[in-house]
Formats: sequence, C-alpha cells, structure tokens
Amino acid sequence: MRPVILAADVGGTKTHLALYESGAAPRAPAIERRVPSRDYDSLGAMVRQFVDDTGRRPRFAALGIAGPVVDNASDTTNLPWDVSGRALAEALGGATVRLLNDLEAMAWGVASLDPGDLESLQAGRPAAGNRVLIAAGTGLGEAMLVWNGRDWRPSPSEGGHADFAPRDEVEDELLLWLRSRYAGHVSYERVLSGPGIADLYRFHADTGRGRASAEVARAFADAEDPAAVVTQAALAGSCERAALALDRFVRIYGAEAGNLALKGLAVGGVFVGGGIAPRILAALGRGSFIESFDDKGRLRPLLERIPVHVILRPETALWGAAAFAFAHAAGPVIEEVS
Repeated sequence: MRPVILAADVGGTKTHLALYESGAAPRAPAIERRVPSRDYDSLGAMVRQFVDDTGRRPRFAALGIAGPVVDNASDTTNLPWDVSGRALAEALGGATVRLLNDLEAMAWGVASLDPGDLESLQAGRPAAGNRVLIAAGTGLGEAMLVWNGRDWRPSPSEGGHADFAPRDEVEDELLLWLRSRYAGHVSYERVLSGPGIADLYRFHADTGRGRASAEVARAFADAEDPAAVVTQAALAGSCERAALALDRFVRIYGAEAGNLALKGLAVGGVFVGGGIAPRILAALGRGSFIESFDDKGRLRPLLERIPVHVILRPETALWGAAAFAFAHAAGPVIEEVS
C-alpha cells in the first residue's frame, strides 16, 4: 500500500480532512471528509475517527488550526479545544504532527491556485515582492508571504486581533458601541467576521440607521446564522438597514486589507480568502472595498498598483496543509489500523 499523509483545515465552524498518497498533488486527495467542528470534544477524537474509518494511518500530518500556534500547540480562538501536536501524534499512533495557523496553511495553498480560482478586484501592477492574505469567516485571519528572491515563504500572524481603528464618525460610534457590548478590547475580528456582520446590523438598529424590514428583523432574531440573513437581504436589496450593515463591513474589510498590504509592503499582491468573500462577491466588486483599500493618503499611488484578488476555492487551506506536508515529510509510511 502506498504511503499517505494527513492534511486538515480546522475551522471554527467546520473541518476539512484528507488523506494523500505519496507523490499526489495538493489538489488531488485520495480520501476527504468535511465535518462540523463542534460535533467533537477534541481534534484528537476527530482525527482518530477519520483514520479509523479509512483504515489507513498516516505517519505525517499537517493541520491548519484557527488560532495561534506556539511550540506546536494551539489554544483555539473559536473552539473550546486545547490542541497539542504531541497529543495528536499519540492519537495517530506515533505520527509526526505539525500544526500551522490556518492562514499560514492557506498561504501555502496560494501556489496551488489557478487563474480561474481567483476574482480580481484590482488588477494593479504586480512586482517581485511580498504578498499578504486576509480572510474573514468565523473569525479574521491574516498572514504574510515573504518573498526571498525565488519564491514566497508563508509567515503566520494574529493581526486580526489588533485594535480596530475607526475612520469616520460612524465608525467612532461603532467602536464605542462594540466596547460597551464586549466590555473592553475591540479587535478587527469583532467587525470582520460572521458575528461581526450580525453586530453591524444590531449597531445600525440600535442607532436608528436605515429603514428596517420587519420580515428581515424577524428572520434575524430567529436565525441560527443571523449574518446570513443580513447578507442575503442586503444583496437582494430587500432591507436598507441590512444593506448599510453590509456596505460598512465591505468598507472596513477593504481598509484593513490595505493596512495589511502596507505592513507587509505587499507589492506582489493581496489575496482575500475565507468563507465570506465569495458569498458577497457582488458587494466587494461595487468599488467601496477598493476605495477603502487605496485610501491611504500619500501612499495611495502605492496601494493602487497592488493587485487584489478574491480566492474562490474553499479548499485552499487544505491544499496548503498538504503542500506543507509534502515539503516537510521525510519518507512517511502507513500501517493498517487495527
């Protein structure tokens, strides 16, 4: 039987697991499965069940985790798990396990993307240099891809938890509203995430902005995923309040993407990943995202030359974990699961 590796994209909402045979391309897993993350008490229980079900036990695993990874361990940000590479290695019968931040894994996956996997928001004029990645979903992830003169080296970040910076009077009010609601620190993730979209709708309601649709308000109150109600109503044009909330989300998203581009001097391009961007592509393409991205005062000419692309493939982080595994595994072998 051919050697295999295990790759995974572990998100706050769902986890994508896959086994790869030796020599396979990152886009070509042999076996894959998507499971709700919160259905399991631990990541170890999840991967154990997966390999038991497949009957194949890998000797090398690379897993992208939604949270900071330090010393091959992570206290996940949006899941009630403490993840240890050592504990996972035991769960996998002694496999070598490497944990990556989920955006670092996604950054490894950028090289696997084809032109048709991207939607361009700004063509720009790319130069040889760094790239950056920003991704809003259950939370907000950021990463850099550092150019070394030959290729790009992904570098993790927890920049999504940096302080939210208002840009106008409405956002000044928003910051105070969020600070009151969360009793302290307000990060960009509080705004640029699924829960953030729902909070933007609540903010507009509490401050009396936008005509409200009673039908949308009822659906929002009853929804398991209120952010989806807001985005659907905004894109359909059925609720002014939802439209204002989504427009503010898009503007802040563009501004923070521009901040990250400046911090990384990302003349090689900016990639917008995560689960939200493909769903609101029409809103991202209306111009307010790029206007906020470029609106950096004296540095506007620099921002205007940076390409900005939306990643359309949700598998990118899984492919990146696989690419990392193939780059770092030294002759993995498998054994039958007893």
